[in-house]
Amino acid sequence: MSDYNITDLLSPAFLERMQKMLGDEYEDFIKSYEAPRTYGLRVNTAKISCEEFEKIVPFPVTPIPWIPNGYFYPGDVRPSFCPLYQAGLYYLQEPSAMTPASCLPVTPGENILDLCAAPGGKATALGAMLNGSGLLVANDISSSRTRALLRNIELFGIANAFVTNETPAHLKNRFPEFFHKILLDAPCSGEGMFRKEDALARDWTPEKSEELSVLQKELILQAADMLRPGGQLLYSTCTFAPKEDEGVVSYLLENRPDMKLIELPAYEGFTPGVPAWGNGDPALSRCVHLFPHKMQGEGHFMALLRKEGRTDLIGQFSYAKPNPDTRKWLELFFQEIGLKTLGGQAFDWNRVETRKDKVYYLPPVTGDFRGLTFLRNGLYLGDLKKNRFEPSEPFALALRKDDADGIISLSVNDQRLTRYLKGETLNIEPTEAAHTKGWHLLCVEGYPLGFGKLVGQTFKNKYPAGWRV
Repeated sequence: MSDYNITDLLSPAFLERMQKMLGDEYEDFIKSYEAPRTYGLRVNTAKISCEEFEKIVPFPVTPIPWIPNGYFYPGDVRPSFCPLYQAGLYYLQEPSAMTPASCLPVTPGENILDLCAAPGGKATALGAMLNGSGLLVANDISSSRTRALLRNIELFGIANAFVTNETPAHLKNRFPEFFHKILLDAPCSGEGMFRKEDALARDWTPEKSEELSVLQKELILQAADMLRPGGQLLYSTCTFAPKEDEGVVSYLLENRPDMKLIELPAYEGFTPGVPAWGNGDPALSRCVHLFPHKMQGEGHFMALLRKEGRTDLIGQFSYAKPNPDTRKWLELFFQEIGLKTLGGQAFDWNRVETRKDKVYYLPPVTGDFRGLTFLRNGLYLGDLKKNRFEPSEPFALALRKDDADGIISLSVNDQRLTRYLKGETLNIEPTEAAHTKGWHLLCVEGYPLGFGKLVGQTFKNKYPAGWRV
């Protein structure tokens, strides 16, 4: 529980505005700051079902009512130290922040854009919904934050992604009316996160919303211009400020008349948008506010919009011819680990590309992507060494349960998993390994964690230094 007085911490201008906005609910809103914050995680359903997750998770979880694959967990638990987290089976995310991605109806095979994606909470949710089919473009303008985004995309095992570090203006010029679905979780004043981050509350000023709304209006127009006819755009913020919420949506409706607000799913605690907080358009009531005095979470705002017209799924693809030497060494490695599928799908050799001895598996999509600043174009499979192929950690995490036969699977409570994640050599009993020697995929409860080489009963750790716990 917080040890400060909320009225001392928060700006009087903020409190006055919230009182005008909430009326009789204001006192309940203020009291919500006295309650302990909530902690949540979202299951990666591209890798594991919620039913199976509940069977193997070693700490208590409770379903989040409005998130199909979301769970609360106690504040004294540290889920990031659990091997299931390192296997990419769940993402740690504040419950209300999970809501926007869960409300965007993604269909496998679509082109999806997360425009302001770092550190990856919403992008990983969208990528999991694609389940290996179609394309996810996860973009952020900050190069430092994009590195964290890439790590989370790789941890979640999303093979069909471009991770880009571009200005939205440049993306708009390269991808006019390209995406079926777009999520714009815009930079905002963060009023919904005050209970979580004191610094946001202390730094708040009335002018901040004015400044940010200018940026948000620019971003939402750029997002709309990248949306295909018939496509859907979900705009969200983690603030209560009307100028950043209904005000920005009003601006879009006025400047892009082909964009129409559509209904969001209804859940207990969701508060409708207020037309008077925007330009008075009655359709603004289709927006949704999440207030902490009405739900077990912090604060968020959402608006779902559709561009008039018709959209179709991706058509046929064409690829460059794979490098024959690359295929030779990859096939030998695949035979050694008994690879059957990648992400539950047949391996497509036409999607393999070699760049300076590094091997990539490209997303199933065509287009001219030259000139874009990428941190990653597709899945990094590994490196071609002298007369061999060395697999990468992202490749291991892109594999699903039962994708390969050459595995060593340990219980979630086996202490050797913690030692593996620290980079240590392990002792493996003969009955635990698929083969007597060579490359194996180390798994937790059958779910891939990383690669290693077995020599007798010694498992030589290949978990990369930059990933170690």
